[in-house]
Amino acid sequence: MSEPRSVYRKAAGYEVHVTEWGDPAKPLLVMWHGLARTGRDFDEAAQALSDTYFVICPDTIGRGLSAWASDPTAYSHRVYGETAAALADHYGAKTLRWVGTSMGGMIGVKVAAGVLKDRITHLVINDVGPDIPQSGTSRIASYISTPPVYSTVSELEAWLRKNYAPFGAHTDAFWRRMADTSARRTDSGKITVHYDPAIATQFTRDKSDLDLWDIYDAVTARTLLVRGESSDVLSADVASAMVSRGPKPNLVTIPGCGHAPTLATDHQIGVLREFLA
Repeated sequence: MSEPRSVYRKAAGYEVHVTEWGDPAKPLLVMWHGLARTGRDFDEAAQALSDTYFVICPDTIGRGLSAWASDPTAYSHRVYGETAAALADHYGAKTLRWVGTSMGGMIGVKVAAGVLKDRITHLVINDVGPDIPQSGTSRIASYISTPPVYSTVSELEAWLRKNYAPFGAHTDAFWRRMADTSARRTDSGKITVHYDPAIATQFTRDKSDLDLWDIYDAVTARTLLVRGESSDVLSADVASAMVSRGPKPNLVTIPGCGHAPTLATDHQIGVLREFLA
């Protein structure tokens, strides 16, 4: 069974941490995480799918072990797309598949309609759309802009379990790994989350960065849309509209979770495997 490799790549002027899985000779599969998360969120799916694909799971700049931006305006889909294109070039991928959760799905839409349009053959958009309800953006922005600070990693894990309860039911091992890969120490020795709080400015600085209908309509890659049954980020109405326009994706609704399906269960991995093939 494939084991992860931790590497650092230069992309668009930043040092980007990437978790690699599998044989680089196999077709490339990019798995891109959500707004305040890291590439390690995909461990289960990446390990399972590495029997068929060479899987890379980057940490977006400002998250995990990737560099932080000195200028907060770099926390934008434009710059994220530039890092994605640079990584695709680094790995020499003439074609690739893309699985993106939340923000990673929005980045996928932009690059599939733009710099990687002729290279992305399969696109999975996980629980996000071109029109995000205000309730969803407000909820996310509220906890991202004021990251918690605790004395212990165990306290952070309890916060993660509560804050990410919409992920649905998962094992203790899943939540412990999430805590391990989400934690960093402050200068005072306290524990906080592993991201730059300035990433929240993307929500308040330029709302056009979240308006993607025209760009979505330009996507031509084969597309799958995944939605959490009770998601407050991808509404049922927006999902329905997405199915009827642009790449006209198939829609798979995941019961028992909100924003966003983790793609970590056997069923969800099976959905990915069937579509990506």
